[in-house]
Amino acid sequence: MGYGIFIQMKTILVAVDFSATTRPVVSEAAALARSLKARIVLLHVVQLPVFVNDYSLMVETGNLTEVMEKYASRQLQRWQERLSRKVRVKTVQLSGYPVSLILAEARKLAADYIVIGSHGHTAVYDLLVGSTTSGVLRGASCPVVIVASRRPQRRRA
Repeated sequence: MGYGIFIQMKTILVAVDFSATTRPVVSEAAALARSLKARIVLLHVVQLPVFVNDYSLMVETGNLTEVMEKYASRQLQRWQERLSRKVRVKTVQLSGYPVSLILAEARKLAADYIVIGSHGHTAVYDLLVGSTTSGVLRGASCPVVIVASRRPQRRRA
């Protein structure tokens, strides 16, 4: 009687926001997936728009959320089509607070890695406004690969 070897495919959760950092993030994740023979789960979190008025009441705008969700769905589909020629890929779209949803999805998938971009804001900006990347890094239970934004370097005189 033979025994089959069960090899579980690794899962790489790739958080994308469709900014300029998305291309390098997806590229690095695809390279990692190919080297590990892993699958990619592309995740986009539509952050619910909340506005504060003069009376400090928070108002959520449903129509804007719907537009953002449709845009995100189209973008995820495009990225899935590009990647599916090279690696196994699945997409997930959620709405809400990015840090908690990225961490929850990583736990749900038992992700082996999280790949996320950094926009290169200053420490003061991150302290005052917060950073999705730093929040994910602090809360993740698996390794986090941070892909730095690629800004043009200044020329030296």
